[in-house]
Amino acid sequence: MSMDPEKKTLVLGASLKEERYSNMAIRNLRRHNQPVVAVGLREGKVGDVHIGTDLPPGVKVDTVTIYLNAGNQAAWEQRVLALRPRRIIFNPGAENPSFERAAEEAGIETLEACTLVMLNTGQY
Repeated sequence: MSMDPEKKTLVLGASLKEERYSNMAIRNLRRHNQPVVAVGLREGKVGDVHIGTDLPPGVKVDTVTIYLNAGNQAAWEQRVLALRPRRIIFNPGAENPSFERAAEEAGIETLEACTLVMLNTGQY
């Protein structure tokens, strides 16, 4: 599956722990040739993807996939909206109705879905 290199995905809540779904998502996105920007609590690497602790300056993303619970999203909400992504995926455990409403009001598509399932079923 070849992907558009302009359609970068931001993984918010990225983990260095291999058993975490955010880590699996990074690896799976890269297996599907998707460009990835990852932000988490700790810096490190997952395969060829650097995990930073903040958004890189001037980053442009098509999709934001969130692996933070609603309480931990508050610090990121305005910054994610300011990125103007085409869509935001709220993975299981990350559902946040008020953030979803704010995104939709800003013209951003929102999905309560699992990035891993979407990738594995060709719906990404």
